Amino acid sequence: MAATNTATSLVLCLVMIFSTHRLLQPLFHLAAAASSSPSSSRSKISKDVHDKTVSFTLYQQETMNRTGYVVVPGVDAAAGQPTDDRGPFGSLYVFRDNLTVRADSSSRVAGVAEGSSISTSFDDEDGRRSLSLSKITVHHRGYRGSVSILGGTCNLTKPSVYPVVGGTGDFTYAVGYVRSSPVHSRGQSTQTYKMELRLYWPPHAYYAPIP
Repeated sequence: MAATNTATSLVLCLVMIFSTHRLLQPLFHLAAAASSSPSSSRSKISKDVHDKTVSFTLYQQETMNRTGYVVVPGVDAAAGQPTDDRGPFGSLYVFRDNLTVRADSSSRVAGVAEGSSISTSFDDEDGRRSLSLSKITVHHRGYRGSVSILGGTCNLTKPSVYPVVGGTGDFTYAVGYVRSSPVHSRGQSTQTYKMELRLYWPPHAYYAPIP
C-alpha cells in the first residue's frame, strides 16, 4: 500500500513539473526575444539611417514688388540714414518666391517658398535683422510635401540658419534645418538665395550635425 502511494505521489509530481514547464516555456521565449530586441533595433537604425535622411539644394528667386512686398512700412529711420529695400524696424515683408534647381531663374521650378519677415533691427550699421517664418513646398527628387521654418534672418550678406518646426506629406515628422545664403543680385530689386535643406526623421535626428 505504501509503495502504491509513493508511486502515485511520484506520478503527480512529474505531472506538475511537466505542466509548469509547459506554462513557463512561452515566457522564456518572450524574455529571449526582449533581450535580443535592443541589439536588433540598433542594427536596424544603423542600417536604415541613410534611408531616413534627405538633403538637397534649391534656389529662391525673389523680386521686390513682384514676388515680395512690404505691406507694413514700420518706423521711419533716423534722419539722414538710408533704409534697405524692406524698410526699418517693424517693417512687415510678405513673399511667395519660386524655388529652382539651379541659380539661374530660368531653370526648372521645384517648389515655392512663402511667408513673411518682420524687421527687428534698430541699428543700420549692424545690417538688417528680422524674424522670419516660411513654408517651403517641394516637389523634387521624388519627394512631395512641405516644411515650415521659423528663425532669425541676419542681413542681405550673411547666411541664415532656420530650424524646421514642422512638415507635411513626405516630410511629416521631419526635423532639421534650412540654410539660406545670398548668391547674387540682379539689380536692386532681384535677389537669389541658395537654400540648403537638411532633414532627418526620428529617431535619426540624433545623427543630425549642428549647423
